[in-house]
Amino acid sequence: MKAHKYWSLGAFAAMIGTFYTGYKNMKTAHKYFACSSLLCMIMAIYSGHKMISGKSRKKKEPVSEKFSE
Repeated sequence: MKAHKYWSLGAFAAMIGTFYTGYKNMKTAHKYFACSSLLCMIMAIYSGHKMISGKSRKKKEPVSEKFSE
């Protein structure tokens, strides 16, 4: 949960930097901010997917017969 939050905040900050450098016509800085926001977005999606689907991968223990009565 923490990793997803921090990656998404990083993507948000990088997007703000991307818009600002695009507005100020700084092409080199704009390129670096765009690449970093892309990386942060990919990691946010990955950590969110891992957070959601991680619990369903655990194997359930078989129910013993004395509990089923």
